[in-house]
Amino acid sequence: MVRILPMASSSLHLASIRPSLCSFRVSSAACIGAPLTTFNPSRRLVLFHLGNAIPQGQLFGIKSPKFLRAEGSSMESGTIGNVVQASTDVSQEAVLEGVKKDNRRMLHVVYRVGDLDRTIKFYTECLGMKLLRKRDIPEERYMNAFLGYGPEDSHFVVELTYNYGVDKYDIGTGFGHFGIAVEDVAKTVDLIKAKGGKVTREPGPVKGGKTVIAFIDDPDGYKFELIERGPTPEPLCQVMLRVGDLDRAINFYEKAFGMELLRKRDNPEYKYTIAMMGYGPEEKSVVLELTYNYGVTEYDKGNAYAQIAIGTDDVYKTAEAIKLSGGKITREPGPLPGINTKITACLDPDGWKTVFVDNIDFLKELE
Repeated sequence: MVRILPMASSSLHLASIRPSLCSFRVSSAACIGAPLTTFNPSRRLVLFHLGNAIPQGQLFGIKSPKFLRAEGSSMESGTIGNVVQASTDVSQEAVLEGVKKDNRRMLHVVYRVGDLDRTIKFYTECLGMKLLRKRDIPEERYMNAFLGYGPEDSHFVVELTYNYGVDKYDIGTGFGHFGIAVEDVAKTVDLIKAKGGKVTREPGPVKGGKTVIAFIDDPDGYKFELIERGPTPEPLCQVMLRVGDLDRAINFYEKAFGMELLRKRDNPEYKYTIAMMGYGPEEKSVVLELTYNYGVTEYDKGNAYAQIAIGTDDVYKTAEAIKLSGGKITREPGPLPGINTKITACLDPDGWKTVFVDNIDFLKELE
């Protein structure tokens, strides 16, 4: 699970607050957001990189001879180069193909709130979530809480972080909303109003469709879309982020993250296009909704929303696929100092952060 670095005091600049790993019970020096010490790749990572065919001469700075003997016949050095390139291409193709076979699941989404108890009360009383666990880390001046509609080992949940003395954050223009599937949108909205919640879009069919939706704001200003849907195993079903190039984003999430494009819809009347990406059917699993607004290529991400965490069978191969797909690795793959949990962190082409966590290690952390 993932946490956010605490603030030392309320006088610190908000821009200095960076996300890191909180649920792994490590010191702040080991956090993603903290400065990293020199990375020493494990033997597993070294062997993985050596899987790419590289001539020994290239490794040691020795120039290859013009002609090399191979089984009694001469071979041009250019041919050797072609063989090496072909081998490398095959290796890269194998890495990207392996992404499709990886068992991946969206674990949780991390963001900051100004009053943890207030947000917990709103989510449990108005949205029907359950408080799964809560921790106070006074020596690092932060608290966090995990809430959702089922256990963390099988459901997508939210991870809220409260930094001592910070009661407000900038959500920015890039983050869109969270989606929650409910059986009766109108009834849920009435409950939220009764509790003093803010409704920004009254219940009604989505424009151009029949699905009934409504929009509300939580106490910190995060938007939630209520989607009328029958019983579903994943009520917390959506995270919407805005991107500057939709086709680029779709290609990245397919290749690097192994997600499937579930559907894409253009709305020229309102000048935006959306794409639903995920690891399963939209009605039964959590999806990432990517939104492109015509002519807008960059967004202000603020300092409120942090990242999504995704489970993977192999953080090393995951990192390699991300690099090959144009993503930026911000935390090289490997175990966290002091514990065996293996992670890697990256930025997509639009700068949205994701942390990948080893599936087996994640389950052990929950024990």
